[in-house]
Formats: sequence, C-alpha cells, structure tokens
Amino acid sequence: MYKTTVKIEGMMCGNCEKHTVEAITGAFPGAKKVSASHTDNEAVFVTPDEPDAEKIKEVITETGYTYVSSESEPYSGGFLSGLFKK
Repeated sequence: MYKTTVKIEGMMCGNCEKHTVEAITGAFPGAKKVSASHTDNEAVFVTPDEPDAEKIKEVITETGYTYVSSESEPYSGGFLSGLFKK
C-alpha cells in the first residue's frame, strides 16, 4: 500500500474538493481514503501499488487545477491493520 500526497493550487471550495476526489477515484480505481482539502491545497489517497507521478499530474491538470507536486510513501494502514497481516 502507498499513501500519496498531491499538492494542488486552485481549489477554492468544497465543490472543488469533491471534483478532485472524483477525478482521483476515477483514475485510480483501487484508491481508498481519498480526500482533498482546499485549505491545505492538497489531496491524499491510498493505493495498493505506487501510482505513476505523470498520471497523477495529468489527472489533476485535467480537472483545471494546478498540479504542484506529489509524493508517495509506503503505508501500513495503521495499528490495527498491522495486527491482522499474515
């Protein structure tokens, strides 16, 4: 699992956040915990595999917002998921 944080400029409201979440969910069908914040200027999501940075940039650019950067890091899912791993 990978947690990806995308820095985005241009989101101004809750509808912008919803639009961004829908775009990410559509482009990355396995994405979970997808959220966007216009106040933090970022979106965060978790995927089974590391997403391609160019695809992230393309998806955000197509929404009409400005892609600034993205960073993916291994994600364990928190304390409880670690207890149930085989």
